[in-house]
Amino acid sequence: MSVLHRGRDDGRLRATTWRGDRAVAQVVSRGAVSDHDVDALLTELQARGCRAALTAALPPLEQAPFLAAGFVEHERLHLLRRSVEPLPSSPAVDARIRRARRGDRPAVLAVDHLAFPPFWRFDDQAIDDAVEATPSARFRVGLDPGSDDPVGYAVTGRAGSRGYLQRLAVHPRCQRSGLGTALVADGLRWLRRWGAREVLVNTQEANAAALALYEALGFERERHGLAVLRRDLSAGLR
Repeated sequence: MSVLHRGRDDGRLRATTWRGDRAVAQVVSRGAVSDHDVDALLTELQARGCRAALTAALPPLEQAPFLAAGFVEHERLHLLRRSVEPLPSSPAVDARIRRARRGDRPAVLAVDHLAFPPFWRFDDQAIDDAVEATPSARFRVGLDPGSDDPVGYAVTGRAGSRGYLQRLAVHPRCQRSGLGTALVADGLRWLRRWGAREVLVNTQEANAAALALYEALGFERERHGLAVLRRDLSAGLR
């Protein structure tokens, strides 16, 4: 994934191609950004031929400079939180969980594409970004007992005392088998071992199955969720 832009002074804004589409930029903000920062980025993206820009999932307080620049809400997500303790019980599931290997990547991507609608599907670089989003991460796969092929995976990250369930996907034919619970429990055990005290996860508002799983595992919805914002760059900027 090629980097289209970095903040001119301290890297507060970074833009990369969205799922390999060089005409669409994904914008990630790091810390507080100003209206000027966003305007300068949009001008540069438009000059590079981008037709649209999408933000990462943002909490309400971080949306203001993007909304002021003409971004609109594109997708809403629930944000959920739980303490690492107590750990959920791992279900009796007929699948083995192990560390992900590079050779697993095609099967992992296939599972991801089956588990998510098109807008939310990961490509190869998006998985790398999820693994690299935090200083330390755990990437695990759940294997089909009949073939030893990955039929689920989870990426769990840690930054200090906070953990993040970055991605969880299970093949549709293996959903409700306990594999998703087992993968989450594996990540929570890892977080506890390294001193994390809480873990965050987000999921699309329309993903009722994922929301039910997380709430059954003790996650609680935050009062304010997240939103992905979008800006059409084919028209003129303000």
